[in-house]
Amino acid sequence: MGRANAARSRGSIRQRGGSLQVRLFSGRDPVTGKDIYLTASIKGTDKAAQRKAKDKLAEFRAQVINQRSASTSVTLSYTLDEWLRVTEIEDSTRKTYVGYIERTIKPALGVVPLKKIDARTLESFYTELRRCRARCDGKPRVERHSSTASNHDCRQAGCKAHQCRPMAASTVRQVHAILSGALGAAERWDWIATNPARIARRPKQKPPEPDPPTPAEAARLVEEAFRMDDDWGTLVWLAMTTGMRRGELVGLRFSRIDLDAEVIDLRRSWVGGKEKDTKTHQNRRIALDTETVGLLKEHKRRVQQRVRSLGGKFTDNLFVFSGTKTPDHSEPYSPNAVTQRYKDMTTRLGIDTHLHALRHYSATELLSAGIDLRTVAGRLGHGGGGATTLRVYAAWVAATDRKAAEILASRMPRRE
Repeated sequence: MGRANAARSRGSIRQRGGSLQVRLFSGRDPVTGKDIYLTASIKGTDKAAQRKAKDKLAEFRAQVINQRSASTSVTLSYTLDEWLRVTEIEDSTRKTYVGYIERTIKPALGVVPLKKIDARTLESFYTELRRCRARCDGKPRVERHSSTASNHDCRQAGCKAHQCRPMAASTVRQVHAILSGALGAAERWDWIATNPARIARRPKQKPPEPDPPTPAEAARLVEEAFRMDDDWGTLVWLAMTTGMRRGELVGLRFSRIDLDAEVIDLRRSWVGGKEKDTKTHQNRRIALDTETVGLLKEHKRRVQQRVRSLGGKFTDNLFVFSGTKTPDHSEPYSPNAVTQRYKDMTTRLGIDTHLHALRHYSATELLSAGIDLRTVAGRLGHGGGGATTLRVYAAWVAATDRKAAEILASRMPRRE
């Protein structure tokens, strides 16, 4: 048995018809338990072919010695499942990842052995998704039949013909992020030598195009919100003046508002029906202006009266904003309900905007007023010391820089 193992480790060169087969044992698959061999076929059997075969066997031995050969033959599907099992991600993110894996990645690449996934494979996959998310063959076909009868006429039955719909570049980048994470784990586990996703080209990221409401539109929005009811008006006002995210707004508790110090101590967010850390896992303090503090004091008094009228006891642990289903503020305003109510309001006013644009409004107004980038980034909760803020609001930062140049020039002595 020992001799057999020694011979297997040395490798072999065998003649197979008009070719030479090079074969070397490279280890045992840690997952399946099967033996793994590196193999190659060299055409010819003459002395030149024999030299090539010996060179290839030496190359294989170097690969095994340096542990550059693939240590597993499991499929990409198995790798994705293992990565999902051990990786720590938020529940909402996990649900999104599973959707992409099951609908898009596994049907295309799931059965491919992990060691056969290379940069070209990934780039071809991304190109196909950008052409058609269903990765069709380009030929006309019926996507959905309106009748199950074998002899029905599709044209008369109104069957749905397939139309290619390209996957958005941002979605393909999300797919790439999933593959990169799984393949990176496989590299750490010594299942593959290198992560091909690291060098694979993915679609370019579209530059952010924030479209905040104009000051005139913002004024109309706030006026309409307060006309609807004071609670709603306060929520819209706070979104405008602080740039808080939707989940941060609805997850805000009275205990996190210091009306004497005039600051909000923002630590939590409400996402997916539960409380969690903020998006960037940062704790931040947002300074409040005098008028906003006054509105929040009035709002707190309204909530105190409302809770007492319902026979409850007001505590600072109650949520600042709550929907009609929980008037005692024991539960937060539903994020989706906030978005829908805001959409209905903007549609009624004839203003083409959305709730997240209030965050853009807060940022662009501050930058236009000359507030430094780091301060704006801190209020928004952007990481990277302002890099994200600069990338998203580059045009407004450039305008501020132009204004700074004009101010500096105006202070310079005039040349005669």
